[in-house]
Amino acid sequence: LRRADPTAMNPPVGGPERSDEELVAASRTGDRAALELLLRRHHDRIVAVCRQLCRNRADAEDAAQEALIAIVRGLDRFDGRSRFSTWAYRVTTNSCLDELRRRRRRPEPVDADRAPERAGDAPDPADEAARRDLGATIGAAVAGLHEEFRAPLVLRDVADLDYASIADILDLPPGTVRSRIARARARLAGALGNLEEPA
Repeated sequence: LRRADPTAMNPPVGGPERSDEELVAASRTGDRAALELLLRRHHDRIVAVCRQLCRNRADAEDAAQEALIAIVRGLDRFDGRSRFSTWAYRVTTNSCLDELRRRRRRPEPVDADRAPERAGDAPDPADEAARRDLGATIGAAVAGLHEEFRAPLVLRDVADLDYASIADILDLPPGTVRSRIARARARLAGALGNLEEPA
């Protein structure tokens, strides 16, 4: 699914970009190009959410794969009462939590310092080392949060979802979501010393 024809990423010349809802409808009729475009559109954020919610890369990869499979298999059951993205992140979050429950009895090392390589010119070694150290510190702090705080924080700051969508995904009152995100950010600020709290 990740190796879809790159031309499928773009709408026809002069035509409007297809919405998620249009792609879902087309996917249900067997339009593979529509399905691949839909998954590619959300793939990176789904993977990012899994990496932040899970405690190590292996679990994150397993959870992301399970989430994508569950999304494909569940398209016929998607009722459209929420946005597709909200539903997809609910599936993703559940996959991550299921993965964590399955692996709870084994050691769960944090490998946040193993950030994915980015294309481009090689950075200054000192700057790169500082970036890795900061990334590892932040990643470890996020991983150290209890699931009830980590999940809403990641959905807000990584998936960029609004509070109502997060409340829908986690089946929580919006006020509880706001409170947990505020508490998560406060704990991160304490763990990270004088770093500025996210807005």
